[in-house]
Order: sequence, then structure tokens, then C-alpha cells
Amino acid sequence: MIERQLILVAALLLTLTTACQTNHNSATSNAANSRPAATSSPDQFAAVRPIYEKQCQSCHGPTGAGGPVKLEDGSKLKVPSLREGRAVRHGDDEFTKQITKGGDGMPAFDQKLTTDQMNDLIKMIRKEFQAK
Repeated sequence: MIERQLILVAALLLTLTTACQTNHNSATSNAANSRPAATSSPDQFAAVRPIYEKQCQSCHGPTGAGGPVKLEDGSKLKVPSLREGRAVRHGDDEFTKQITKGGDGMPAFDQKLTTDQMNDLIKMIRKEFQAK
């Protein structure tokens, strides 16, 4: 009788041990096969976006469309689009010159922005407004 009980207990322990290992292995393999949670890509223009918003957006607009703008002094400007026309044909050196020296109603930013900030603005304009 005791022998039978020992065999029964041993069989029960073996079954439990096997079940636990199978459960552990399937949980481990499921974790190994599952994809990591999707992560958002970092904003490569995070540092320059506030500069655009502060220095450029009031004239060129949030999407770079430009258009008629009324300045603080009451005068009106027709601001060119950064999305099409000459802006698309401008080389980066022409953009840098325009941002640095201003002209045609645009103020000069050579005393307000660094060369790196200007270059980053141009990259942002190319990618986000011109899809280049």
C-alpha cells in the first residue's frame, strides 16, 4: 500500500514538474518571439522647431506656405512659400544668405541665429516643407 502511494506521489510530482517546465518554456518562447513595443522615432528637428516657431512661423506660417502677412507696424508683405517656387529651386547656400542677410522684407538673422541653427532650419524646410 505504501509502495503504491509512493509511486502515485512520484507520478504526481513528475506530472507537476513537467507541467511547470512546459508552462515556463512556452512563456519564455512567447516572450522571445514577441515583438518589442513600437517606439516612436525621435524628432530630428526638436532643437530647431522652436526657433522656426519663434523666428519664422509668424511670416511663413506653420506649414511654410507663406502668403500675405500684416506686420506689427501695419505694413503688409507677400511672404513667399517655402514649399514651392523659388524656395524649392534655391540651393542651401542661397537659403543661408537669405536668412543671414535678409532682404525683400525679410529681416537679417545673422545676429539672432548661429550657423548651425540656420543649417538645421534649412534641413527642416527641405524635409518637412519640400519633401526632399
